[in-house]
Amino acid sequence: MFFHKKKQEITGSYDRTKKIPVIRSSICTGEKVAGFKDIATGKFEDLLCIRTDKDLELFLKSYGIKEEEIKKEY
Repeated sequence: MFFHKKKQEITGSYDRTKKIPVIRSSICTGEKVAGFKDIATGKFEDLLCIRTDKDLELFLKSYGIKEEEIKKEY
């Protein structure tokens, strides 16, 4: 049996007045997760695990985000 990796497809939008795009990166493992952080509550909503540059490009393209807009947290 062969297992095939499912392609991740994300499409959507977010409320730019209430959420900011964030990439969380673990200091210990280096794992990166892309998502949005609520400005009022500080709650993080994870959407995509970033393993390669293509994953990051997918996130940016899907939500119309420029790389300069992303906040990075450790």
